Amino acid sequence: MRLTTLWLLSAGLLLSANVMAADTAVKTPSPAQAAQQKKMTDCNQQAATQSLKGDDRKKFMSQCLKAQVHPDEKALTPQQQKMKSCHAEAATKALKGDARKTFMSTCLKKAA
Repeated sequence: MRLTTLWLLSAGLLLSANVMAADTAVKTPSPAQAAQQKKMTDCNQQAATQSLKGDDRKKFMSQCLKAQVHPDEKALTPQQQKMKSCHAEAATKALKGDARKTFMSTCLKKAA
């Protein structure tokens, strides 16, 4: 009787240890969760690059997270986004040659 009780107690302890270990194990996110986490990280980086605060940041984050990216289209990194905006600003100012190079250098260094 004592041997059976001891055996059941040992089995119960092993089983509970396995259950606790399974609960504390790091769970791998699903592909959808991983994509959402990446999108959140990218949007946060873009908001930081633009130095957004308060309501402006909330509005930007909401729009950024709602934005749908075409499956074949790769999302722009914060650096690529900055390049794109600096390029567009240089184009609206119709800058050419050395003036454009200087402007682009200054623009890309802002809030780096």
